[in-house]
Amino acid sequence: MLRIGMLGGMSWESTAQYYRLANELVRDRLSGLHSARILLDSVDFADIEAMQSEARWDDAGRALAARAAALELAGADLLLICTNTMHKVYDAVDAAVTIPVLHLADATAAAVKRAGVSTVALLGTAFTMEQPFYRERVAAAGVEVLVPEAGDRAVVHRVIYEELVRGIVRDDSREALRGIISSLAAAGAQGVILGCTELELLVGPDDVDVAVFPTTRIHVEEALAAAGVPG
Repeated sequence: MLRIGMLGGMSWESTAQYYRLANELVRDRLSGLHSARILLDSVDFADIEAMQSEARWDDAGRALAARAAALELAGADLLLICTNTMHKVYDAVDAAVTIPVLHLADATAAAVKRAGVSTVALLGTAFTMEQPFYRERVAAAGVEVLVPEAGDRAVVHRVIYEELVRGIVRDDSREALRGIISSLAAAGAQGVILGCTELELLVGPDDVDVAVFPTTRIHVEEALAAAGVPG
């Protein structure tokens, strides 16, 4: 089993899910006392969020690239950026290391294709929904991507940053997101990408009537396959 490097802390709520899922899946697949081989570097999200809000993406790229290089030096065999939004600086991270960096949008697009879904809704931070770095990567795989209207995008972004990254899970927010997903389904979406790792704390397959693509789980499963853990 190869050693998985996790570049996390953005937020630690979702990174905790990455760590838990990786170990649960290894335990279930290999049985006994097996667990995942993981190196985790958890950044201070306050620093990264300030760079996001101030559009200092070059600074953010340099910060994450430095931590990625440290993970490689520590012995990681492959790397995950444990957040959808920060795949905006994927190229900077990838250039800083010689080990594979598994792109979350690529893994998600592949999962959508395997499910036979051709049109998906994308929920995430405003950066992920509005900027092209993620949508275009999924679309390049032949999947049409729909995003909420401006008011609904603001709702999703607020729920993520004011609630989920702080560990707050509210029923009224779940209902709001269910309504947004229903609107996108009416517009033709056959599935929904939970394109922010914290969204899996709030919405699951039982909450909506379309296929759900949970990016945290998808990313972890991709990592385990790359690490040599049988499916």
